[in-house]
Amino acid sequence: MPSRNLPTEPDVQAVATGAVTLTDEDAQLRADIRLLGRILGDTVRDQEGDKVFFLVERIRRKSIRFHRDNDRDALDKLAALLNGSPVSEAVRIVRAFSYFSHLANIAEDQNNIRQMRARNGTQKGRVLATLAHAREAGFSAKQLREFFDQALISPVLTAHPTEVRRKRTMDREMEIARLIDHRERLQMTPEESGDIEEQLRRAVLTLWQTNMLRRTKLTVLDEVGNGLSFYDYTFLRELPRLYGVLEDELAQDDGETRELASFLRMGSWIGGDRDGNPFVTAEVMRSTVRMQSARAFRHYLTELQALGLELSIAANLAGISDELRALAEASPDTSPHRRAEPYRLAVSGIYARLAATAQRLGIDDIRAPVAQSQPYADAAEFKADLDVMHHSLVANRGAVIARGRLRRLRRAVDCFGFHLATLDIRQNSAVHERTIAELIDAAIPGTSYMAMDENARIALLTAELRSPRPLQSPFVSYSEETTGELAVFRVAAQAHAKYGPAVISQSIISMTKSVSDLLEVAVLLKEAGLVDPAGRSAINVVPLFETIDDLRNAAHVMDRLLSLHDYRRLVDSRGGVQEVMLGYSDSNKDGGFVTSGWELYKAEIELMNVFERHGVRMRLFHGRGGSVGRGGGPSYDAILAQPGGAVNGQIRITEQGEIITSKYSNAEVGRSNLEILTAATLEASLLQPKISAPRPEYLQAMDEISALAFSAYRGLVYETPGFEDYFWASTVITEISTLNIGSRPASRKKTRRIEDLRAIPWVFSWAQCRLMLPGWYGFGSAIEAWVKAHPEQGMPFLQELYRQWPFFRSLLSNMDMVLSKSSIAIASRYAELVPDRQLRTRIFDRIRREWNSSIAALLAIMGHQRLLQGNPQLDRSIRYRFPYLDPLNHIQVELLRLHRAQGADEQVLRGIQLTINGISAGLRNSG
Repeated sequence: MPSRNLPTEPDVQAVATGAVTLTDEDAQLRADIRLLGRILGDTVRDQEGDKVFFLVERIRRKSIRFHRDNDRDALDKLAALLNGSPVSEAVRIVRAFSYFSHLANIAEDQNNIRQMRARNGTQKGRVLATLAHAREAGFSAKQLREFFDQALISPVLTAHPTEVRRKRTMDREMEIARLIDHRERLQMTPEESGDIEEQLRRAVLTLWQTNMLRRTKLTVLDEVGNGLSFYDYTFLRELPRLYGVLEDELAQDDGETRELASFLRMGSWIGGDRDGNPFVTAEVMRSTVRMQSARAFRHYLTELQALGLELSIAANLAGISDELRALAEASPDTSPHRRAEPYRLAVSGIYARLAATAQRLGIDDIRAPVAQSQPYADAAEFKADLDVMHHSLVANRGAVIARGRLRRLRRAVDCFGFHLATLDIRQNSAVHERTIAELIDAAIPGTSYMAMDENARIALLTAELRSPRPLQSPFVSYSEETTGELAVFRVAAQAHAKYGPAVISQSIISMTKSVSDLLEVAVLLKEAGLVDPAGRSAINVVPLFETIDDLRNAAHVMDRLLSLHDYRRLVDSRGGVQEVMLGYSDSNKDGGFVTSGWELYKAEIELMNVFERHGVRMRLFHGRGGSVGRGGGPSYDAILAQPGGAVNGQIRITEQGEIITSKYSNAEVGRSNLEILTAATLEASLLQPKISAPRPEYLQAMDEISALAFSAYRGLVYETPGFEDYFWASTVITEISTLNIGSRPASRKKTRRIEDLRAIPWVFSWAQCRLMLPGWYGFGSAIEAWVKAHPEQGMPFLQELYRQWPFFRSLLSNMDMVLSKSSIAIASRYAELVPDRQLRTRIFDRIRREWNSSIAALLAIMGHQRLLQGNPQLDRSIRYRFPYLDPLNHIQVELLRLHRAQGADEQVLRGIQLTINGISAGLRNSG
């Protein structure tokens, strides 16, 4: 009889030949996978019966043979098994393998946490190790504090729809992770151990009986609520702890107790990103900032309640400062039980004022204070009262008490204020252009803004910036689009007045192509009162350069812009800092992975030169995606791969889709990722030379390789007749749009053109069919052509590039990761969905050749024998998970074939959607 365990241990033959190396880490990971697999197997059998259970087991064994040995006979038998299953049975199979992917992810994450703890037990964490390196390099604690005073590190959460799981599903998975953690870390009796396993069984059964898919479309405010969950999981608690670690480490050097500036601050696009999302309106934005604020207030009020219970310090046993005494006397708390406990009285008074502030801001559902009080004017006033308690404790031998909950609360208030996170507002430059055109044409009769050339536009817009006259008139009826855009900027101004200027600090312009694109936004900000005629701005105007051509033109645009007196005044009013955003996703879709990475790198160097010439500090905002095809990859390596001097202490990076969950749903992992961002920024800013330009021959070689890769990529995607038909037929792009995984449409326009498709569904679709084409296509043929053209340098020169140049090493490392998740055998089954046999053969054979040549070139340059040879952690992850991923692909192909042949069938479509969910979970960073 087959085992009831869905997963299996590594094959003995593979171990003997060295393909699998058994370690203690493997043993513990296998144990967790075996336990969860056994529980899932029992659940499937109990809920669905022996027939489904045994079928799942047979499919599992065939898939392992195919995955491990590339056994074509196993593939054929696997296909026969799956083809013979009715749809209702196929859906059950999909659910079983999908849930295994999710459970394997949990086991893998817990194993990574286990390893992280082991490392931290024997060596310093990443950020402390980097501080030690900085001290070894000659930086004093004072200099490091000065660095943090000027630094800004900002992870920016976005709602891009690549997280296919429901919130309820994630909650159950987090519960399972917590139980696995407790099972390992606590010394339990047999009874306690049995109780943990029973809790695991309940959680897995609940998962099985919970809909994996959302039945309704997400709204923008749903996305906001989902994003706010990560503040409870990680940010509100772990950010203050990270600051404490840094301060304590620096204090060991010089005894200085001065607190660091809050350099690490959270940002968000969720509820403010209007580019292509008609559902992000002024009212939605208003609700977003209110929801963010409510999350911060509830955290503060909860912490104050706990603080009041902790600070039962009696006045007759410990001294207090005059300021603390005054705070206690001003408290409305008249309870006789707290009369002799000044700190508790002070906390009651602070709670009452904070509750009154929350009520003034429209925040409900909070625990009532002991009495009504006056609200705080701003977060700084609230922080000042907390500081009074801190100083009183420190001055009266209570410093160790001050270092506990009070310290973390004070830091949280400094980091998150009354706004929680800075909300960026973003819109496409074409929308701004139409809005300005309508305003100007109405205000200045006879003018046709759209007919003006760039010079005329610049002259007109700079004059408007100086003019005290508003453009908008109450006597003109504007279009719905213009009215909506003006309303958004007005809400931004109202939010500034209500929550403080940090609530909205950036207005980002997608598809920036010209100087006038930025001036248009400056004028719109002036209409809302966020820019005044004297040249002061309350918001940063941020260009987003996305396409290959726009990246190449970025330095020219910024050079001309910073030369304009009227715009330069705005920059100076913002502290002499100009933020520039670089788009990874669209540049990749436009020019391919190699050229996108290279043009981004070159754009940074050119922008650095422009900004240095103008005496303006540049802050880069990297619009990185989750997958390599959209600029993703390890954050630490990505930051260190930037040109020397580009980071300079300030960096913002988008965190997107399912990557947010993987990084920040677990507090311990989240804290580690925040440390990684801090350590990388510190190292890139202080420990890398300001000018570390690669040797000229490196740049020349990369230019040539990029041009060759660009030609190959464009030749396939944009210049091959029928490629659009091939893409739409061989991927799940059509079916992805039926999933309720985001509020934004998949395409900018209702066409089938690749140009109009958003980068996220483009990459997501290629991931589902296991080709991952956007993350590697063009590299192999480019390397072959370059080596042929440069026989005197050849492969040894490229190997030198890999060893010596962080940019090139990071590029290849990311490609190694994405190619390891591809499968040309599975991709060939998706190609069979293309009805035109000749088109199918012509394009897939071309893709297959490029796939083979890309892997060969990659391994040759890296000096490796196989993919992931240098990344054992990911190699182990794939070894355990992918045999259970492959059946989902095979079933997906059959369901797609059925769906497209028979038309609308809810059960078939639901099966396809479930496979999308499972494959995405198995790949992890897929979109």
